[in-house]
Amino acid sequence: MKGGSRRTGFTYSSLLLPSLVLVALINAYPLVYAVNASLHDGSLIQQGDFVGLGNFGSVLSDPAFWASTRFTLIFVVASVLGSWALGTVLALILRIRFPGRSLFRVLLLLPWIVPIVATSTSWAFLLGTSSGALPTLFRNLGLGDNVLFLGDPVLAQITVCVFKIWISFPFTLLMMGSALEGIDQNIYEAARVDGASRWQQFTRITLPMTARTTYVTWILMAIFTINDFPSVWLLTGGGPVGATQTMVVYAYNLVFSEFLPGLGIAVAILITGLLVVVSVLLYRMIRRSFTIA
Repeated sequence: MKGGSRRTGFTYSSLLLPSLVLVALINAYPLVYAVNASLHDGSLIQQGDFVGLGNFGSVLSDPAFWASTRFTLIFVVASVLGSWALGTVLALILRIRFPGRSLFRVLLLLPWIVPIVATSTSWAFLLGTSSGALPTLFRNLGLGDNVLFLGDPVLAQITVCVFKIWISFPFTLLMMGSALEGIDQNIYEAARVDGASRWQQFTRITLPMTARTTYVTWILMAIFTINDFPSVWLLTGGGPVGATQTMVVYAYNLVFSEFLPGLGIAVAILITGLLVVVSVLLYRMIRRSFTIA
């Protein structure tokens, strides 16, 4: 019996091995090429001279890199927590039965379904000029004569974060909605019998029992946000004066605007390291939630 199981396992491994090798090669070649390019001072058409870790030193000594890193962290924290909070609140609301709930659920998915080009163009039309709808509203309410949401560095950063929350909350809505569906309603009934308030039910039942889904959502959203290029590029292009330039946009500008691929790829490798750190930290939170459970 053991011999048969061993032969079956060997057969399965033999069948999977070619696919695993192919996937490894497909992912390994770009990685090796990128690391090699980051160690050379080349251009888009030639490798250039070997400079070792010189590109990383140049990047780490560039104030623009640290400015983009700082905004990336702000962008990630605001987007992850903002979209998660909004998605969780809406998921809780959708658990209440009311007329038109199915239509409301579909409408809430539109920010995620509509192409990013259309959404960013709409937001730029509403906010980008002094004649836009929102600046005009602010002017009529006496809140400012010339409020430029994409022209002021601080307002542009806030706008980009709100825009990311807007296009991302449907994803967290689906994740948290599925987690809420898995909670036994008898637990809430017992809590109400014991006199627990709605806030106590939320903090003592809902949050702990959806913690695993929450951490997975945070990991995925953090990865999506750090790697998000079109949201920032299409809305502000990284401006004004680099205020909304994330690490990804900074790397893109180095490669395709300043034609310094070695520096740009060095930034991309640093981004990968940041993603690994964020993923490991959140993964430990997931394991801790399993241990507590």
